[in-house]
Amino acid sequence: MLNAAVEIAFVMIASALALNVYRLLVGPDTTDRILAFDTLGINSIALLVLYGISTNSTAYFEVALLLALLGFVGTIALCKFLLRGDISE
Repeated sequence: MLNAAVEIAFVMIASALALNVYRLLVGPDTTDRILAFDTLGINSIALLVLYGISTNSTAYFEVALLLALLGFVGTIALCKFLLRGDISE
């Protein structure tokens, strides 16, 4: 039962990733692209967690945590740059 749920989740999250890439490339505004980039990171984290569940490996959970931290900092930096034109303040 768990294997079927993981496989279905893989397909759904992969389709969400494809839609995020489309929004990242075509997005009409810079804010849409930043949100698509953030959502792309979240979906990548979900794929890593699902892969860790399917392989029974805990290393993928640690990588997902690091990716979440880097994605958060990256999103904050992009938003700060968009609002102020400078990241360091």
